[in-house]
Amino acid sequence: MIKTILTKTGFLLLIVFGLISCKSYYISVESFKEQFAEIDSTVFKFVKTRGPAGDIVEYRANPIEYIKCIDKDNNQIELKNSPSIEIRFTEKNKKRTVFYFDLVFLQDTMIIGDISRFIYYQKSISINNIKLIEIQDGHKNFKYVD
Repeated sequence: MIKTILTKTGFLLLIVFGLISCKSYYISVESFKEQFAEIDSTVFKFVKTRGPAGDIVEYRANPIEYIKCIDKDNNQIELKNSPSIEIRFTEKNKKRTVFYFDLVFLQDTMIIGDISRFIYYQKSISINNIKLIEIQDGHKNFKYVD
């Protein structure tokens, strides 16, 4: 019985700490357009990442090093880009799409990105339909390596 209580308490603490550590930032649609104005798939750079299982993967990523965003109190923040940073787009119809930030680019009015690091699945959504853009470090164990 004590083991069950400790297990449930530990699980609850993990959930609480996970929710607390996931801090969200925001980017206006105009700021997103400005930050991605000169970025398309032709300017992507090769990066290497180490994944949760220790595997090293090389892929092409957008060259943005710092993401200009704001926090919930409207303070401007420059968030260092990393392979664990996710960007969530909420459309006017409340549909949400999550991409890895370093795999996103803007082509005309289309936001194009990958929603998975394991399965090649590229998706596009119209910037004209975006209501909200959120940035979050998903705390997935992906790190850039030299």
